Amino acid sequence: MIKNIYKVSQILAFVPFMAIPSISLASHIGSLETDPVTKVEVSVEDLRQQKADAIDGFFKKRGMPMEGTGKTFVLVAEKYGLDWRLLPAIAVRESSGGKQACGYNPFGWGSCKLHNFVSYEQAIEALGKNLGGAAPRTSSYYAGKSKKEKLYYYNGTVLPEYPDEVIAIMNMIETHTD
Repeated sequence: MIKNIYKVSQILAFVPFMAIPSISLASHIGSLETDPVTKVEVSVEDLRQQKADAIDGFFKKRGMPMEGTGKTFVLVAEKYGLDWRLLPAIAVRESSGGKQACGYNPFGWGSCKLHNFVSYEQAIEALGKNLGGAAPRTSSYYAGKSKKEKLYYYNGTVLPEYPDEVIAIMNMIETHTD
């Protein structure tokens, strides 16, 4: 019995103090309060909806036709490992959120000559796949690249200020409130 306790204590000696779960301990660290802290749980779906609402609210406030596509932007960004603000910001920069879109291509993808999308959702999916590095023809430009590098290859070779302009729009989308 003592031998087993000794083995367990040797193992626990290497476990970081904070890794030992304790509701009363974890809820009071850094606090002088004696009452347990109430946890507010937010689901993944709640976070998705908050992001989608920020996108849709941004579009709505500016009268942009892409209002209502926020959830698609968020899901496509998750699917391809992109920042959730990237694709909507490109749509704003390229077509004022669909106001000057060529058909359902609010991104100016392929100089508006390569694709005849049947919906904004199809265009969002196509651009997400390309910028996410999952499309074989464009993966050398986008796979494994930083946000700024992706924007450079997207249109920064023509307009050097393009990456910074899109990133500024991304920040506006994130801080949008109704």
